[in-house]
Amino acid sequence: MPEIALTPIASPLTNLSEDEILFRDNVRQFAEEKLRPLVKEMDEKGIFDKGLIQEFFQLGLMGIEIPERHGGSGGRFFEAILAVEELSRVDASAGVIVDVQNTLVNNALLRWGSDEQKKHYLPRMASDTCGAYALSEAGSGSDAFALQTKAELKSTDYVLNGHKLWITNSKEANLFVLFATVDAAAGYKGITAFLIEKNFPGFTVGKKEDKLGIRASSTCELILEDCKVPRANVLGEVGKGYKIAIETLNEGRIGIGAQMLGVARGAWEYACKYAQERKQFGKAIAEFQGIQFQIAQMATEIEAVRLMVYNAARMKDAGVPFVKEAAMAKLFASQVAERVTSLAIEIYGGYGFTKDYPVEKYWRDAKIGKIYEGTSNMQLATIAKLVLGK
Repeated sequence: MPEIALTPIASPLTNLSEDEILFRDNVRQFAEEKLRPLVKEMDEKGIFDKGLIQEFFQLGLMGIEIPERHGGSGGRFFEAILAVEELSRVDASAGVIVDVQNTLVNNALLRWGSDEQKKHYLPRMASDTCGAYALSEAGSGSDAFALQTKAELKSTDYVLNGHKLWITNSKEANLFVLFATVDAAAGYKGITAFLIEKNFPGFTVGKKEDKLGIRASSTCELILEDCKVPRANVLGEVGKGYKIAIETLNEGRIGIGAQMLGVARGAWEYACKYAQERKQFGKAIAEFQGIQFQIAQMATEIEAVRLMVYNAARMKDAGVPFVKEAAMAKLFASQVAERVTSLAIEIYGGYGFTKDYPVEKYWRDAKIGKIYEGTSNMQLATIAKLVLGK
């Protein structure tokens, strides 16, 4: 009788390795013990605690994929996603700081940086330097390549002039991956990425926005007035900045999916706990079928988001195409986060509408998920193009 070859059983997406479990649990413990006590104050003041950022570096959370030879953790993209999820479960502002650092700035350096740029910047990104990603402008949002910031080569330096808006992490950052055009007539083929340090002459971090949500995360304008950038600080090839922007944002969208997953989880956990404590008509409101159905629906959608986000992250680590899955994960995660956080407020009733209780902040933090790193409409356009084969 011929032997039957058995195909190995695939592991469930939510199964984590021992190292991943240890990493996740360490981040979760840190978020509960060190981050949660500061969340309310940071939100009210609109300022992120500097000591927490130092601890992010000490825990290795700011250089997860940076190789050990450059001082990083030598981890995988999936671990960065776990970190963003766990931090965002407690505070979305903390999640986005780690997200931008890893999925955008470090990622861009690792993929397109020269050997000299990697040697110079990666050890700093792993140890003490925050990064920011500067693409958006007043007239360049969803139309990301309608850039007005100009770069002109003069001798050994590029001279940049223009304004950037909505730049996350800009108060904390000392290194900016910034996009400008070297040839406006060339359209998107003139766009070039530059590595700009905060102390470069002619570079200024301007007004900090007073935001609805993720208030502790800084969002500022950047002003470039004859800003001198060494020619050696061009990231990748001149005129290929559009490729860097597109491909980096594709990965960053998985990070936003993880952030929204964490936000939804955090709100849901509070809603479940409150529903079992709050009594009406002589029993806990969790005993009423209407509340049970809401909690069950929330849990189901959160689980679906987890599967989508984890799958996209695993695909990225496996080196297979993931653009569609990343867009779907961000789109759905932001929708679910908005629904779940809104329902959490309703479960709390009037208490949920006050700042004395935590769920209103989750709702405020959720809204940005449909906007930054590509609006929901842009995600739908990307998905449609891919599924229709256009």
